[in-house]
Amino acid sequence: MPSYAVLDSEEGFPHSDESWMLPSWAMIWIILAEAPISVSVGNRRYPKLSTAILYGVTSRAMPVISNGGVTIAIDISPLGWARFFRESAETLRDRVTPLEEVLPAELVEELVNRLYYSDRSLEVKGILDDIFTSALPPEHRDEPMIADVMKIVMASTTTDLAASAAKIGIQPLKLRRLSQRYFGFPPKILLMRARFIRVFLEMMISPDDAHEALLSSVYFDRSHFLRDAKRFLGMTPRQFMDMNIEYLTAALRARRLVLGVSTPSLDMPPPAEEASETC
Repeated sequence: MPSYAVLDSEEGFPHSDESWMLPSWAMIWIILAEAPISVSVGNRRYPKLSTAILYGVTSRAMPVISNGGVTIAIDISPLGWARFFRESAETLRDRVTPLEEVLPAELVEELVNRLYYSDRSLEVKGILDDIFTSALPPEHRDEPMIADVMKIVMASTTTDLAASAAKIGIQPLKLRRLSQRYFGFPPKILLMRARFIRVFLEMMISPDDAHEALLSSVYFDRSHFLRDAKRFLGMTPRQFMDMNIEYLTAALRARRLVLGVSTPSLDMPPPAEEASETC
């Protein structure tokens, strides 16, 4: 099953003016907050999000403006994309789409209604498990290859995605098709994003300079790292960390505590025996 998060805060919490989201896989948001929420994805600005929306796979950090209230976030991995969405992930990347445009209207209505009338806390997991278990389509024929590509992308030792994929029988043209259809970006961008996020998360969450060893093990030099920061954050790491990221940091630490990984973009696929039941 996908992972879920209840994003909740009181009006006036420091993130109310502006918070941030890091680049990641696709995500469904069910917005139960009364006050409007706005977000920017690159040059695209969405001044008032609708109740049920889909964030496509993203390659840029995104500023979010809200003012308290509850939002339910549902992570959609490339495996989940293969099950639930007919559209190519490449088509919907780096943009926000009303959920009813890409999922059946009755499924969206059930998600919104059952979450709206829930306690918006402990009941959420049971409700979402029930909905997604009932709605889960049959296994997609590409899932074994998608899982293999996910493992290669997530492996910290991978330096050439195409070469690593070829070793397990996935040739370059097939890899590119899989990457764009289910992952949203070409193989090179996926590998760059995973590498950068892995190092940057250590900078954000670790209280000391432990990230320096990781940085030097995957980057030629600091300027190389800063180029990636410009691509994925739109600014330097220090500029990003000097902004209001208190809420983001708390959410990353909470996810690491519960699931062992701070962000969905670094989640490994489930074991093969669980693949038929997971998104």
